[in-house]
Amino acid sequence: MARVIEAVAPARLGPGFRHLVASAWVSNLGDGIALAAGPLLVASQTRSPALVSMAMLLVGLPWLLFGLLAGAVADRVDRLRMVVVANLLRAVVLALLCATIVTGVVDIALVLGAMFLLGTAEVFADTAYRTFLPMLVRKSDLGIANARLQVGFILLNQFAGAPLGAALFAVGMAVPFGAQIVCGLLGVVLATRIALPPGPVRGEVDTHVLRDIGEGLRWMLGHPPVRTLALVIVTFNITWAAAWSVLVLYSLDVLDMGPIGYGLLTTASAAGGLVAAFLYGPLERRVSMATLMRTCLGLEVLMHLAFALTRVPWVALLIMFGFGVYALFWGTLSQAIRQRAVPLEFQGRVGSVYSVAIYGGTVIGSGLGGLIAQHGGVLAPFWFAFVGSGVTLALVWRQLGHIAHADDGGSGVQRSVGPAG
Repeated sequence: MARVIEAVAPARLGPGFRHLVASAWVSNLGDGIALAAGPLLVASQTRSPALVSMAMLLVGLPWLLFGLLAGAVADRVDRLRMVVVANLLRAVVLALLCATIVTGVVDIALVLGAMFLLGTAEVFADTAYRTFLPMLVRKSDLGIANARLQVGFILLNQFAGAPLGAALFAVGMAVPFGAQIVCGLLGVVLATRIALPPGPVRGEVDTHVLRDIGEGLRWMLGHPPVRTLALVIVTFNITWAAAWSVLVLYSLDVLDMGPIGYGLLTTASAAGGLVAAFLYGPLERRVSMATLMRTCLGLEVLMHLAFALTRVPWVALLIMFGFGVYALFWGTLSQAIRQRAVPLEFQGRVGSVYSVAIYGGTVIGSGLGGLIAQHGGVLAPFWFAFVGSGVTLALVWRQLGHIAHADDGGSGVQRSVGPAG
């Protein structure tokens, strides 16, 4: 067991990181349960495609509405307290939802309202959560720390959570949401064990929250590497989402894999991410950040092309496995680079801009993918993704070297919170 713990959360990263990993992993399990149970609950109340899609929209919409606000709040309040309060509010909403299910008064309006409230609480909780890591580990360890956090997301959210949520829903409609409450509350308890300095990182502030948001945006726009990284993320999310929005049709109509085959595609991607999480550390030590970034983005361009060309299911599964590897590496790299470059007092605001960019790019790309497929066929979005991502990579190829070294090169924790290991 000691070896497993050391492999997942190396002792040099400190006890605070281990508590963060435990809290995040338990929360990931709860979110994974909801990933399956939420849509099943919606489908139990309506068969309207418009209302079903509305449910998914209401989960992501709060990021676009409140993401920047959450970032500003995270930089002006006690971040740990913000996580605790937001997750307790999520538990209250889930408890009320369970009560409506048990009493039989649940309807689609209540379910949609609950999803919006849960999504809103998640925005504030996750925004604050993501500021913890630079306060706990050295800059040089941010890459491996982010990769280890991703292990829990892949294992518990993608692999275990969804099938468990579906199984619990079969037992009783309220059961998976009760399990999510338990996971959320346990995650809160573990989070309170993280040794963070009390109080806001900026001290007492008397500025308006809109001014704080503006300061965060100006800081990012005035920092060329961080700004360019944000533009790359937006553009690549648009091209990725355009292709992935029709992945299920690609699986059914082009590969002729059936529903089970579509599930295998998503599983192959998750498996690739899991493998990559344990390869990241050795590669980061041997390969420069700029080379890793260029390789990752280059592989995404080529994998879009491979999807557009192949008609063979097993080849598509290999590509999806590779895509999972790439996604873990790129997500870890971009997150670590941003966390190293951004001052601690701006982590919430700049991080929230990235989150809004990710969700905004996904929304735009999904809409474009549907329109392109409607007029050009199922393969057209993959060609669009190949050309769009390829042109973007060519334009930023040289800048990637500057982005990789966006920080000051220091190896210390951004704020002293005790030894990191």
